[in-house]
Amino acid sequence: MYSKKKRSWVKHLDFTIIDIACMMLALVISYITRFVILGEAADTSIDLYIRMAIMLVLIDIFTIFFTESYSGILRRDKYQEIRATLTHCFIVFGVFLIYMYATKQSLLYSRQMLFTYLILSVIFEYFARVMWKRLIRRQKLLDKNKSEMVVVAEASTVERCLEEIAHNKFTDFKVTGVVVVDEPMKGQTIQGIPVIANAEDFLEYVRTNVVDEVYIDGNTRASSEALANTLVELGVTVHISLVHTNFLLPNTLLEQYASYVVLTTSMHIASTRQMFLKRLIDIIGSIVGLVLTLIAFIIFAPIIKAQSPGPVFYKSVRIGKNGRRFKFYKFRSMYVDADKRKQELIEKNEMEGNMFKMEDDPRITPIGRFMRKYSIDELPQFFNVLKGDMSLVGTRPPTEDEYEMYKFHHKARLGIKPGLTGMWQISGRSDITNFEDVVKYDTEYIVNWDIGLDIKILFKTIVVVLSGKGSK
Repeated sequence: MYSKKKRSWVKHLDFTIIDIACMMLALVISYITRFVILGEAADTSIDLYIRMAIMLVLIDIFTIFFTESYSGILRRDKYQEIRATLTHCFIVFGVFLIYMYATKQSLLYSRQMLFTYLILSVIFEYFARVMWKRLIRRQKLLDKNKSEMVVVAEASTVERCLEEIAHNKFTDFKVTGVVVVDEPMKGQTIQGIPVIANAEDFLEYVRTNVVDEVYIDGNTRASSEALANTLVELGVTVHISLVHTNFLLPNTLLEQYASYVVLTTSMHIASTRQMFLKRLIDIIGSIVGLVLTLIAFIIFAPIIKAQSPGPVFYKSVRIGKNGRRFKFYKFRSMYVDADKRKQELIEKNEMEGNMFKMEDDPRITPIGRFMRKYSIDELPQFFNVLKGDMSLVGTRPPTEDEYEMYKFHHKARLGIKPGLTGMWQISGRSDITNFEDVVKYDTEYIVNWDIGLDIKILFKTIVVVLSGKGSK
């Protein structure tokens, strides 16, 4: 029988319990210091701080669920752990501060006690994590309680296979032997691991020796499956190599489609929690944005009509994620015949590639220049975000004619939902005149995406928009 690897949300339950214990210890010590040792009577009952303890635990679990605080924790060094602990503690404390102000309880708590708690929680959690990791690593290095694995491979691949499997110190198994199926190498050693059998007597070895697991790095699917079936009948757990992922992108995920087990690879693989949080931020942001859109409509709609008769809103078809088409909305900043006049001005395009940008574009109305400078014309796109066609942060959606001129590598920038803002907008906006640079920034965003990067881009966008830097 084989024990499945733990799912990510329970994989580090030990660190969750340790962090919560450290938080409670920090809270108790800070309370005792403030109200017992210093001899100052509490302004409120102890029930208030019991509620604080409960809220801190709930916030901590919420933070772990959405930020994956323990991802790669065993591989972090001490300096990386300091940063991770500070980030985790400040997020929990910050959310609690928001809770206090939202429930109008901020005046009830002792500020001295709160900040003492924050400092102590960082110190306790950091040292507890470091000590627990040291203990885990020490246990991992011991062979006790590890399952015994035999590697089956061919002479051409056995060296590479053992390098990647046998010498990893932090596994739940130990490689006790190797079988080379296409050459008689029994009795030899490869990278310090004995060749315990040849193809002919391997099954007899399994019958008479301790073998918990077998890893098959087979050349053919048929031979691997035949051997696996026989080994399973002997009560051995079998792992069959499907593909060597060094030949693929680094982001891989094993999934099941119908009766097929598939290895999925992509530019970036996001967790369900990350995508849920991104969509939640999009919904909240779009609702706020639509309120601003309504205010802007009241102010600018009469001016747009006065300067250029026609609709207040400009609608066009844009290209979204992986080539999907959708209706795209803006406040109209150009004269109504702007699309027809674009071909007349194409020779004055200042962009090198599949985008059109032109300084002093004669199609833009006077109020349109002002709206574009501060991105006011973009506000109706919050409706696209609410609908789900776009996100707050992503890549700018191309027009249909721009998309038709795309080369193969250009489509990579459409691997995610288009956004109101993105990497290239905060890196120069219209000052960037080479479309290949736009593709580079957008691809970099997709590969390195996480919620923290979105928040960073959103804050930088606010600065860029308010300054009007790089706009045309």
